[in-house]
Amino acid sequence: MNADLAAILYLVSGVLFILALRGLSHPETARQGNYFGMAGMAIAIGVTLLVAGVGFGGLALIVGLMAVGGIIGGVIAQRIPMTAMPQLVAAFHSLVGMSAVLVAAAAFYRPDIFHIGTAGDIHGISLLELSLGSAIGAITFSGSVIAFMKLQGLVSGAPVVFKGQHWINLAMGGFIALMIIFLMASGGQLGFAFWALTIVAFILGVTLIIPIGGADMPVVVSMLNSYSGWAAAALGFTLENTALLVTGALVGSSGAILSYIMCKGMNRSFISVILGGFGGEAAGPAGEGPQGTVKQGSADDAAFILKNARKVIIVPGYGMAVAQAQHALKEMADVMKHEGVDVSYAIHPVAGRMPGHMNVLLAEANVPYDEVFELEDINSEFSNADVAFVIGANDVTNPAAEDDPSSPIYGMPVLQVWKAGTVFFIKRSLGSGYAGVENPLFFRDNTMMLLGDAKKMTEQIVKAMD
Repeated sequence: MNADLAAILYLVSGVLFILALRGLSHPETARQGNYFGMAGMAIAIGVTLLVAGVGFGGLALIVGLMAVGGIIGGVIAQRIPMTAMPQLVAAFHSLVGMSAVLVAAAAFYRPDIFHIGTAGDIHGISLLELSLGSAIGAITFSGSVIAFMKLQGLVSGAPVVFKGQHWINLAMGGFIALMIIFLMASGGQLGFAFWALTIVAFILGVTLIIPIGGADMPVVVSMLNSYSGWAAAALGFTLENTALLVTGALVGSSGAILSYIMCKGMNRSFISVILGGFGGEAAGPAGEGPQGTVKQGSADDAAFILKNARKVIIVPGYGMAVAQAQHALKEMADVMKHEGVDVSYAIHPVAGRMPGHMNVLLAEANVPYDEVFELEDINSEFSNADVAFVIGANDVTNPAAEDDPSSPIYGMPVLQVWKAGTVFFIKRSLGSGYAGVENPLFFRDNTMMLLGDAKKMTEQIVKAMD
């Protein structure tokens, strides 16, 4: 393929990727954004195969393997429940990271094919690029595996913190930088330096992610997304592939911006997140059990008050996702709207286990987009609401974040549901949330606990409304 034509097509694919990101920024345009992204990727892959000039046998092998991967991905996408989406994203991030390591290794051992030099005499800048690609890819892989295991419940979600952890991470980072310098100085002759930095990077990925506390999980998902993008961008230079470079930069920068937004939403230090210095300070002990007296209500109580309310704000959380209660919730909202109740939904930026988790679940239940509001847009409305209906959310509604300087989540922006006339709180028990912090909202005078499964309780409320 002509180089100029290839450059133009790569530019087209880059524009499509940008349009995809723009589309994915809002639920109403998300489907169109996905189409743009798929079209851009199809163009990028097609151009890359034509530019590479592989023979029929190689082309058949590549297309065959892509078909196998596509079938596996399609089956997973069909079968994965929405509640498991965060761990699926983490698993996919790990695959991107390992791909970066393998491509870097291939470039290191066959530099002639990649036009970056010859064996033992690789261009210095190319060694820097492939070393960074391998290191970031290795960190992404092992860190994503740990995140997946925590999200899936295969290991404890509690932070793992030990003395000197940050100094050890810093030492490993310095070692990786030193190995890169040795590798560049040798022109690629010190093969052990390449593998040493890669192996240490695998270990660093683990030590960066194990301090994750439950409340920090959305930040981790977006951060790993950023890492995977930068790994791809680094190798885009080595492969001299414009599409890979542009795509990696887009993913890396958008992931970093999203991480910053998540940090702001949780009152966390962005630099601390990047360096793995988070999690431990975000999660606290659950305490010795509930401290106070609660008012426990029934579905009949909730149905009567909800039907006669003027304004109701619904606050969904991960408990709703686990119980798959979004459809029952939508039915309850429809009944209220039929009675003339003003219904809206309040979404905290870190509700669930990944950014946008609640928005996706509500969209699945066909909740109108114009009824869903972010924290900064609806927090002032709780004082005007007759009822705040909290379903499965905990940490994001905890008033200790504003009232208790000793709380591990102090300073984290939360939904001020306690300002509503009445707070209905659906939860399985009075236990602490994912952050391990007790919620004093349970014991407030205007709070009525509806203990039980979120879906069953919501269905009982709908039945009582009839």
